[in-house]
Amino acid sequence: TPQHYFHHLLLPLTTVWTNHSMATEFILVGFGDHPELQEVLLVVFLIMYLINLMGNVGMILLINCDPRLHTPMYFFLSHLFLLDISFSSRSRTISYRGCLTQFYFYVMFGTAEAFLLTVMTYDCYMAICNPLQYTLVMSQGLCLRLVASCYAAGAFNCSVHTVAMLHLSFCASHRLDHFYCEGPLLFALSCSDTSINGILMLIFVSCMVGNTSMATLLSYGCILAVVLQTHSPRTRHKAFSTCTSHLGHSPLLRVKLDKVVSIFYTAVTPMLNPFVYSLRNKEVRAALSRVRRKALLMCHRHWGSF
Repeated sequence: TPQHYFHHLLLPLTTVWTNHSMATEFILVGFGDHPELQEVLLVVFLIMYLINLMGNVGMILLINCDPRLHTPMYFFLSHLFLLDISFSSRSRTISYRGCLTQFYFYVMFGTAEAFLLTVMTYDCYMAICNPLQYTLVMSQGLCLRLVASCYAAGAFNCSVHTVAMLHLSFCASHRLDHFYCEGPLLFALSCSDTSINGILMLIFVSCMVGNTSMATLLSYGCILAVVLQTHSPRTRHKAFSTCTSHLGHSPLLRVKLDKVVSIFYTAVTPMLNPFVYSLRNKEVRAALSRVRRKALLMCHRHWGSF
């Protein structure tokens, strides 16, 4: 898997890093300070994980199997569902190299998702504000380049922060009061100078959030101006429904406050995305009906042959 490949790739780079560390692993505390809730939380998170996995994988398969969903919007959504799956894995005890690997992929997928949501906003803008040019502009080649750019931005962002963390030594407590290895928490545990790491994170996060949020708000401003000129209540409702679903997942609003809030954008949001973006859509419901009819027909032919 990519995680194992990156884990072994970091092995020679992190030899010096771990030699300066007093501990060999981190302990992700999570809600460990409430042992009476462990069994309940285990069941809850397991159910959320299964719903997340089945919902997102199911939507990816449906989009790829139904030719009528081979449009730019659903192409972007399939990659959004793929990114959502990546936020689901957790382990309470993790090595230094494993923690760095987890941090790498967490930042990469999070950055790629932020830019992908901005791309989806641009797609919405083109569909509503320039419908006559939509098919010409949003070509398959452009969609592929936009998605590739999102992943490239994520890879560049996480590479800078991961390489900057290689010089850190950890001689303080190795208990991380969170569910995953997060940059600011790792800085707090380090006994090295983390000023460069903090500056880099501030610059990159400010640029990412600022640019994506500005592009999102500008697109929605243009969409709002066009929608308000529309006299059809049905068209207005459909446009507002699409925009509010995108805005609810905008990086502008996904500000991390504490562990409870982090659950929503790492577990609850990925679990609900298939319902928010697709299952309430008539095209997706129609595609599900077609797939169900095909499956029943195949079963009937198969069992009818015996």
